[in-house]
Amino acid sequence: MSEKYKFRGLSAVLLCSVPVFIGAPARAENPTVAGQDAQTPAVMTPTKRGQSGATHRDKAGQRQDAAAGQSDPMPGEDVEVEGQRTHSAIYQAPTSTPLTVTQPTFVVNRHFIENNLPASANYDTIATIAPSVAGTSPNGPGLSESINMTLRGFVDGQYDVLFDDIPVAQTNDNTHHTTSYYQGPVTGSVVVNAGPGDAATVGFATFGGQIYVNSVDPKTVMSAEAHAMAGSFDSYNYGAQYNSGLIRGTNGGRLVVDVEGTTSHGYANYSALRRANYFLKYVQPLGAHTTLTASGFYNHVDSHQSPGATRAQIAEYGPKFGLTNDPTKQNYEGYNLDVVQSDLEYVGIKSDLGAGWQIEDKVYTFAYYHQPGLSGKDPNGGTPNGTSFGPDNVPGTRMKMNYRAWGDILKIRKSVSIVDFQTGVWVDHQSNGRDQYSVDYTLGGRPDPGKTKGGKLNPPVKAFSRLMHDQNLSVQPFVQADVHITKELIFSAGFKWADFSRDLEAPINQKTKTPLYYSSSYGTPLPSFSFHYMFTPKWAGYIQVARGFEAPSLSYYYVPDPSQNAISPEKTWNYQIGTSYQSRRYSVSADFYYIDFSNMIVAINDVSLGDSLYRNVGSTRYYGVEFSGSYYLGRGISLFANGSYNQARLNSDNSWVPYAPDATAAGGITYNDGPFYASLIDKWVGASYGDTGNKQGIDPYNTLNLSLAYTVPTLIGPMKNVKLKLNVNNLLNSHNIYYFNGYAKNGTTGLFYSQPGLGVFGSVSVPFQI
Repeated sequence: MSEKYKFRGLSAVLLCSVPVFIGAPARAENPTVAGQDAQTPAVMTPTKRGQSGATHRDKAGQRQDAAAGQSDPMPGEDVEVEGQRTHSAIYQAPTSTPLTVTQPTFVVNRHFIENNLPASANYDTIATIAPSVAGTSPNGPGLSESINMTLRGFVDGQYDVLFDDIPVAQTNDNTHHTTSYYQGPVTGSVVVNAGPGDAATVGFATFGGQIYVNSVDPKTVMSAEAHAMAGSFDSYNYGAQYNSGLIRGTNGGRLVVDVEGTTSHGYANYSALRRANYFLKYVQPLGAHTTLTASGFYNHVDSHQSPGATRAQIAEYGPKFGLTNDPTKQNYEGYNLDVVQSDLEYVGIKSDLGAGWQIEDKVYTFAYYHQPGLSGKDPNGGTPNGTSFGPDNVPGTRMKMNYRAWGDILKIRKSVSIVDFQTGVWVDHQSNGRDQYSVDYTLGGRPDPGKTKGGKLNPPVKAFSRLMHDQNLSVQPFVQADVHITKELIFSAGFKWADFSRDLEAPINQKTKTPLYYSSSYGTPLPSFSFHYMFTPKWAGYIQVARGFEAPSLSYYYVPDPSQNAISPEKTWNYQIGTSYQSRRYSVSADFYYIDFSNMIVAINDVSLGDSLYRNVGSTRYYGVEFSGSYYLGRGISLFANGSYNQARLNSDNSWVPYAPDATAAGGITYNDGPFYASLIDKWVGASYGDTGNKQGIDPYNTLNLSLAYTVPTLIGPMKNVKLKLNVNNLLNSHNIYYFNGYAKNGTTGLFYSQPGLGVFGSVSVPFQI
């Protein structure tokens, strides 16, 4: 890595951080309410006239139905709601679409999260209630890493996941690790944006959409809460949360701290998980028009997770087949272990400078340290034991992957006449060290370098299959304009330039096992256009045309000469039209989308190299229809349904894109009146294929969940509103094969996961007003 490249990344981050130190802002006509904008779900919306410093971030649900007087609690904060506010379709809906959005959007609020999911849940468990979303949790809700959540058929790595508006992804391939971030008790809302967004939407893979995970905000009243969960698969969660309320002498400063501990044996055999999660957020008003937010979390997880089972193993041993407790086998639990520490910290500032000016800046860092990562050579038994040190010794691998990112997101807004302008830049620099080597587990994990043809041990370095360090730099400047043609009609146009650079220094490159030192840069323009129209105060519609992209994966470098890989960033044109209607009785939305994927990257086998080259070949089309609707019957009862018809096919032969379900559907009934809550919700996912050429088919499956909760108004002394909750997952105890997880060591035998069986999780939360 050249010094020039390092300086480029560091200087860009520092340059973007300058606005944090801007002095006291001028007065504004409509000052910011202290803390209310501390965290805002990212929902793409045109700016509204008459709102000082209008913003592209809508507090999802806050402006849902002005005529009916309806509003959702601010996502991330427990707001007291009574009477008609609680008894409304908007509040009770599992997903809702704000009237202000300009692309298909599905908001899952805190009310749904805290009543329908156990404390072990992660963002993937929450997001799967939305249309076009499908996910797998093979050990139970949040009790193992989700294998591959899809959105409209786009797999993990082809869409962005953002935590408090910060794009977070694995350095080498843009994927995510669901057990390494916010846990259920600190998740304020999850927003599924199905589209590339406007020019101000930044990230590594915008074309597939975004999943925004928003943390809870500190409350304005001092309180504390202890909670505990126990359930199936020997699963336990213990946690506590403290809210400082408005701290005296700080002009409205407030703090929330949360601690969680989770243990589970998991649904699959010998697939235990141990997790600790620590979260903190502090919100500090600086004068009347500026708010500073500082937040961070630390997460530690130890997990034993099977790579799946063959169909023959599932038929013989049942759907729970996973790992074993036999140290003479490669699928022994102790030889299949992942130890991961992760953290995310940021400092953000929002300021209304007056005269139509607003500024927002967020400096952050996040890290993921995976060390060690242990695995048997072939946990499914196709490869016999044997190492350089003995024919019966257990072979395996040990790896580490440690990366940290530093970044900054700057946004500046200005209103001039009928136009709201926005400009800014996102800068993100990541550094990643990775290695992997063969080991002999019988000898306590001794490195296994193999033998020469003469039967002598190779030098120790021969044990390594990869030893590499890579860095990448993303820079995305943008400009956006929202033109208020009439009071009802807004036209938005934006332009973003996406620049991505990657540098690899590998004494031992992955797959080739030869040295490689290589750098490359990619740049692409990303325009966006939309119309938003308010037909009535309760009914809105939109049209969007936007281009999305994804930065190339590091895997394209796993060849002797990456310059032979004729690739460029994957790009799409997204066309969408949709509508949303919100009232006390109804919360309804529908949309149609068509996505032209013009340069899909695939691997082509090269016999002369004995490996694959990556090229842009052919084109792919994604299209479909999505809908979501809730109806409030009265007396606390609501009905809801959502669904999608999804097509994802290669234009060359009309075959299916792998892992893309052809449809999804969800439906159910909820009851929420006074201290009682109950819901019965079913999610159905259509058929898909796990490999190209319509191979490794997966049949449709469904999961029926039941939730019951009762809040005891007064128990003893300061213990008020004690909540008892029961979550029953997979009520019908289905065990369908529902995910293809690639091939075993022989390259031909498929590995699969089955639905985790019936899971019952009981919990109690005891709040204290201090």
